[in-house]
Order: sequence, then C-alpha cells, then structure tokens
Amino acid sequence: MATGPLHVEHEPGMAVVTIESPPLNLVDGPFLAALLALLPELEADDDLRVVVFRSADPDFFLMHGDVEALAASTPQPGTTAIQPNMAAAVFERLHHEPFVTIGVLDGAARGGGCEFLSALDLRVGTPRAVIGQPEVPLGILPGAGGTVRWARFAGRATALELLLTGRDVAAHEALALGWLVAIHDPSDVDASAIDLARKIARMPPASIAAVKRVVDIALGDITDALVAESNALTALMAAGNHVEPMHRFLGAGGQTRDGERNHFAGVMDRTIGA
Repeated sequence: MATGPLHVEHEPGMAVVTIESPPLNLVDGPFLAALLALLPELEADDDLRVVVFRSADPDFFLMHGDVEALAASTPQPGTTAIQPNMAAAVFERLHHEPFVTIGVLDGAARGGGCEFLSALDLRVGTPRAVIGQPEVPLGILPGAGGTVRWARFAGRATALELLLTGRDVAAHEALALGWLVAIHDPSDVDASAIDLARKIARMPPASIAAVKRVVDIALGDITDALVAESNALTALMAAGNHVEPMHRFLGAGGQTRDGERNHFAGVMDRTIGA
C-alpha cells in the first residue's frame, strides 16, 4: 500500500512504513498530508500493535521542514491559536495511538524530522545517526513539538543548551539521553527494529494501549505546552526575523544534500555569523 511518499507493508500485528519523498525527504505539505491519510487506515486495524517507520533515503530519515516555504511565510501579527499547529497536532495524534511506534534512524534527522521521530514511542539508530533542532539560529523555534518534547527527554538545562545552540546530537549522546533506545550496525538496524516490533506485536493489544496511556498520564498532558509552542512560533514568524537568517541558510548550502550531509556545521556558522 502506498500513500504518497509513505509505502506500507503489513504482517500480522505490525506494519512497516517507508518514507520516500525525493529529492530531499522534507517535512512538507505532501509528507504531512500522506501521514494524515495513513493514520485512519492504521487506526482502523484492530489487530495492529506496532508500526515501524524507516526511510528509503540513505542520508536523511527526514531532512527538516521546507525552509524555502518558511522563509516566504509571515503570519499576521497578533495571530493566536487555541490548539497546536497542524504538524504538532499530527505528531501528537501519532504519539497517542494505541499501537507502538518505532523509528529507525540511519543518517540525519534535524528540525521537523527530529520532531517527528521524537513523537514516536521508541527509536533505534546506527552510529551514523545525527539529530538536531537548528530552528533558533534560523530565527524561529522548534514548532512541531520539539521545544516541548526535548524538555522531557533531556531536562530543562540540557534542553535549553541543545535548542539555543542548534547543535547536532550524535548517536551515542542521543542514546545517553534516552532519545535512542539502542544503536546497531547499519547492516543490522532494520532487522533489529523489526525484531523488536515483532516481540511487542506478540503482546495483548489492550495491554499495549493501557501501558502507553498510563505512562503518558504519569508524565502529564502536554497540550497546553504545544499550543504555547505554536503561538510562539507564529509570533516569531509574524515579526519577520526569520526571513534573513533563513535566506543566509539557503545561500550557504542549507536544504541541499551536499551542504547538509557534508558541511552542515559550516552552513550553520555562515547562517549565524553573516
């Protein structure tokens, strides 16, 4: 089954979703639309216990949001929301599904790509895995749940340091923070994720859903925080302070395969220091 850039394979109790949205695997309108179209189909499967998300791109699970589109967007000043923005809401819906979600990261996932993975229940990676939230240097903030979820993963001080510097987080640091649950060799990571999914898929679905629900209750509801994050993002973009740094980012080679795969630190230095 294919839903735009998402390709789904099923086996008893589980599904494997492969993201394939060339050339850059951006978190953009088509990706979000495909995810919104896929969720009702997954939710309608009463036997589904686990969904694995992986990427067909050898370098990027998801690169990040579309910076060109963001740079061209300036909301009306004073705009406020009473619910999270679409990306944050879709990711939060996925987070609360009764089935378990597992992300497989072999490559980079920054910005919205990192936020999508952070909304999943579990993440496994390889030594090549790298994540980051580079939004603040671009004049905004992580607005699809990243500002909220990193506080939960890392605690206040570490979350502030990661978010305010926009630096990359390598695989072993992500493991130490609890963001990754395991690191595997690239040749084994897909099989290891499928093995984990199959173990969970043998569990009773009612118990899986109950454990997820109670753990989330223990951690507290984040809806108000997601609304505050969405409103902060809108206010920053309405002020227009993101336009210049985003154009510097694009001019330095951001949102290109070579720039983000091989020279990302330099791209960010030019974005900040110009």
